[in-house]
Amino acid sequence: MNLLFRLTYKGTRYGGFQVQPNAPTVCAAFQDALQAVIGARPDVKGCSRTDAGVHALDFALNLRYDGPIPPRRLVLAVNAHLPPDIRVKSIRPVPDDFHARYAAHAKTYCYRIRNSGIDDPFDLDTCWRIAGPLDADAMQAAADRLVGRHDFLAFCAAGSGPAAHGDTVRTITRCEVRRQGEVITITVTADGYLYNMVRILAGTLAEAGRGKLGPDDIDEILNSRDRRRAGPTLPAKGLFLVRVDYPDQALAMPDAGQ
Repeated sequence: MNLLFRLTYKGTRYGGFQVQPNAPTVCAAFQDALQAVIGARPDVKGCSRTDAGVHALDFALNLRYDGPIPPRRLVLAVNAHLPPDIRVKSIRPVPDDFHARYAAHAKTYCYRIRNSGIDDPFDLDTCWRIAGPLDADAMQAAADRLVGRHDFLAFCAAGSGPAAHGDTVRTITRCEVRRQGEVITITVTADGYLYNMVRILAGTLAEAGRGKLGPDDIDEILNSRDRRRAGPTLPAKGLFLVRVDYPDQALAMPDAGQ
C-alpha cells in the first residue's frame, strides 16, 4: 500500500530533509528507523526538501509499504527508533498515485523573530533575534502587498533553478504578521515557493518594521524582479514548515468494491 506519513522535527542538527552524503539528514534518520522496524529501506517521496536548520511542524512524505505491521501500530514502532528531535505523528493509506510533493496544493510556513536585545536560551535555535524595535503594524501593511499572484524573482536566491528558467510566478493567499510579547511570527501560505523565498520575505518585512521600507516599496521590489532590492535572507533557524494541504480527492481511497 501507499502510506502518507506526517512528521514533526526540529531541524537544528540536520542538513535538511533530503539525503545527502556529507551531513546527517531527517530523511536518512527516518529511513534508518524504518529499516530497523521492517527490515527494508523504501524509497521516500517528501513534500519538500527543507534547508539545513529548518524545522517542520507537519512534514508529509509517502512510501510504498507491504510489511506485516498495521499502520496504526507503525507510528509507535518507528518512533521508538527515531532520535528525539524527529517524530511520526500519523500514518494513513492513500491512493497508489499519491505523491507528497506533487499532490500538495498549498504549504504554510512561518518565520519567528525574537524582537529583543537579549537572547532567550529556550528558543535560541528556533528564533532569529533582532534587537532594534520592530513595528508589527508596518510589517503587516507591507505583507498585505505580497498577497496575490506575483512574479517573486526579487524574493528568490540568485542562481536557483526556477530563477534560471523563468518559473518565478507564485500565488500567496495569506501573509500575516503577529506579535506576542517579544516574538513576532510571520505566516505565509502559498501554492509554491522559490528557493529561500520565505526567509527573504521575512528579511524584507523586518526592514519594513524598522521603517526602512513602506508598502509602496514592496510593489516596486516585486516589479523590479531584482533580488538586490529586497531585504536580507534571514537565517534558517527561524523558519518552520507549518502545514501541507492536499485536496480531498488526492487523499480519498477508492471503494473496496471497485
